[in-house]
Amino acid sequence: MVTVRYDGYYTDPAGLSWLYAACWLLFALAAWAVRRVPLRRVVALVLAGSALVAATGLVAEPRTSSDAYRYAWDGRVQAAGVSPYDYAPGDARLAPLRDAWLFPTGAQCAQPERAKVAAPPGDPEPTAPHCTRLNRPSVHTIYPPVAEGYFLAVHALSPEDSRLKPFQIGGAALSVAVTAVLLVVLRRRGADPRRAALWAWCPAVSIEAVNNAHVDVLGVLLAVTGLGLVAARRGAGAARPAGRRAVGAGLLLGAAVATKLMPAVVLPGALSGVRRVRDAAAVLVPAGLFVALAYLPYALASRDSVFGYLSGYVEEEGYDDAGAGNRYALLRLLLPDDWALPVLVVILAVVCGWVLWRGDPERPWSGALLVTGTAFLLLTPGYSWYALLLVALVALDGRWEWLAVAAAGAAKYVTGRAFADPATVGTTAYAVAAVLVLAGWWVRRPGSGPSAKTKWRARALSRS
Repeated sequence: MVTVRYDGYYTDPAGLSWLYAACWLLFALAAWAVRRVPLRRVVALVLAGSALVAATGLVAEPRTSSDAYRYAWDGRVQAAGVSPYDYAPGDARLAPLRDAWLFPTGAQCAQPERAKVAAPPGDPEPTAPHCTRLNRPSVHTIYPPVAEGYFLAVHALSPEDSRLKPFQIGGAALSVAVTAVLLVVLRRRGADPRRAALWAWCPAVSIEAVNNAHVDVLGVLLAVTGLGLVAARRGAGAARPAGRRAVGAGLLLGAAVATKLMPAVVLPGALSGVRRVRDAAAVLVPAGLFVALAYLPYALASRDSVFGYLSGYVEEEGYDDAGAGNRYALLRLLLPDDWALPVLVVILAVVCGWVLWRGDPERPWSGALLVTGTAFLLLTPGYSWYALLLVALVALDGRWEWLAVAAAGAAKYVTGRAFADPATVGTTAYAVAAVLVLAGWWVRRPGSGPSAKTKWRARALSRS
């Protein structure tokens, strides 16, 4: 709660980083201590902790991200009957939808996170500073259709002048729902339900899913539920209803992709061990159809491209150029800049191929975690909320060392601001995470003695 209340992202990133570190330390201690809790009490404890952790994110307005302001704007625009893909927020044609909260003027524009905008036609004070809380006000929205539907739904259900609190409450409800799904999936698969605490109590959930209200948590819920259905359809005795479950899993995974695109990285895991094209199509075809049908209404209602600022974002973030920003940082430590992107593609292709051919079909989240975590280490993203999906997959699979990748994203996003060379901070954080992941693999590799998973399960059974 102290961390969420501290508004130090712009003024004191070093101090905020220490608070982040304290949160992660407390989280690690709690996750270690829950191993001693009897199984009969775990579900209630994890759910209660999930609600309390989520509630801490509600005590202040978003501290380290302004994305939720765009959510509120997109919801407002849609409620007015305008496609969010047609006009940028700064467009004068949308001026009647502006208010003093999202588009302040005067002294309020001195805040570092405010973006300047032109005064709308007919403004009584055209020479006064005009600004907005929205980031990138000169570009169209980037969010896919399920996310846009969520923004519209929250707007429609929100009381007047409630601002961003409904989005934060929505994030809290979704994060607890993810916890519930994790517990159900883990118990049905005979796995230790204590793993769900790795999501439920993680600081990233309170900060990114709730306080910053990132819509990524909706994609996480859909992806985790879809993977749970994939595992259920491959379980014993599920031969006949497998078709329906496969379609349901595909629809959920398609909805996850149509929320934030990134959940597409779990698809190889969902197809772990699949040998027949028909079985793969049973998941991929419904997923693809859902994405296409979700975009269709917006495509018909929009004059402009429904992909919005996606191509511009890819270029801005350096994903199309290995020399831009700090993208592909670990690869660029070892390779020339021009080699980084091709090598990344080859590595990801090999990892995906291995998961498809050798992955455990009854534990699709294991392959999904490997693909997702590898992609993070190769891409070295600079936004900490991207890792919400990774955290949920860790909770399903139990390989906790991958949480270091999520912590690296937070270090790059926040701690890097405290140094003259933020790129070095990010590269170092991801390098440390990679070392921890490799160490975890070395300890868990076949022939290295009883695995941590086996020891955990043995201790759990002895206390139940």
